[in-house]
Amino acid sequence: MQHGGLLTISNLNNNMATGIELKLIEAFRAENQRNQELVDFLMTEIVPRYDEFDAGHDRQHALYVMTQSLHLAQFYPEVDRAMLLTAAAYHDVGLVNGREHHHADSAAMLRADTRLQRWFTTEQVEVMAQAAYDHRASAKGEPVTIYGRIVAEADRQIEVETVIRRTIQFGMKKYPSLSKDESYERTVEHLREKYGEGGYLKLWIPESDNAARMKELREVIANEEKLRAVFNRLYDQLIGGA
Repeated sequence: MQHGGLLTISNLNNNMATGIELKLIEAFRAENQRNQELVDFLMTEIVPRYDEFDAGHDRQHALYVMTQSLHLAQFYPEVDRAMLLTAAAYHDVGLVNGREHHHADSAAMLRADTRLQRWFTTEQVEVMAQAAYDHRASAKGEPVTIYGRIVAEADRQIEVETVIRRTIQFGMKKYPSLSKDESYERTVEHLREKYGEGGYLKLWIPESDNAARMKELREVIANEEKLRAVFNRLYDQLIGGA
């Protein structure tokens, strides 16, 4: 990345989906020298780590969470956007050690990264680490700070085909011996447990459009014929691309 230039999809990842919107990050970077240096650091040192993770937690996902976090920050002027962007960038880096404790590992890795002392105080680093820890959808408690609530909300990425595709991909990786029908049953079970009425996924930011997206997803989950059709198409695409 050239200092003083705009971020572009091409110089980040030639395989990046063109739907990723980077204008908010570009605008933040252009505000001052401090922001430019921070964004360049995140884009060159942190975001590339996501290239090693599964398709549901790749570089595209990291940029989505970062962009959505900045979008939601407009409703909370008290939020330090540099802190928020950094917490969003680090939120899943702990996946390098596996999924089970990735939220805790992400927090620990952020907390231990002494390079952040260039831009943040010890207290700010701790707030960001807590936000990374609190992002996990299956967490039982509410995020401690507004930073955690925003990053958690941005991480939800509720879009019907994205959610179903990620669920299928996870099942293929963790349970490779499942047949197509068995994969469908596991997908339905997970979708109902996480996204269905009374599911464990919680929304924290009322200004987000996730509530409307959740309603759309729940309608698909409740329509077995439509859900099966979407599953079949995505499953066949993934098998064909394997």
